[in-house]
Amino acid sequence: MYELSKQFIFDAAHTLDRKIETESSRRIHGHTYLAEVTIRGTADPATGMVMDVGLLGRLLESTRDALDHHFLDDVPDLGHATMENLCAWIWRRLIPACPALYRVTISRASNQDRCAYFGPEGD
Repeated sequence: MYELSKQFIFDAAHTLDRKIETESSRRIHGHTYLAEVTIRGTADPATGMVMDVGLLGRLLESTRDALDHHFLDDVPDLGHATMENLCAWIWRRLIPACPALYRVTISRASNQDRCAYFGPEGD
């Protein structure tokens, strides 16, 4: 069993309604996010690959373009612009073309936050 991961970075702004640190969160503010997508499976005997990393890169480029330098509050189907919802949104976008998808992780190095999503039960 192999795990193959690829990362992309995007910068985006958002607002949040929180219970603590509410003043700065409610204002528009931005972060640099690191997204990591991991697929899991066995290598295809014909290619030696779990998935062609070039194909995975194209899928991630399209996903990155939909988030980079955007106001996340306005991204369709994202919901509240949390790391949890970002992970799930990326998952929903990739799973049709990437059935071996195993995990989506969002990190923000500036404050050492990280969230991982493993998909809904049954995926």
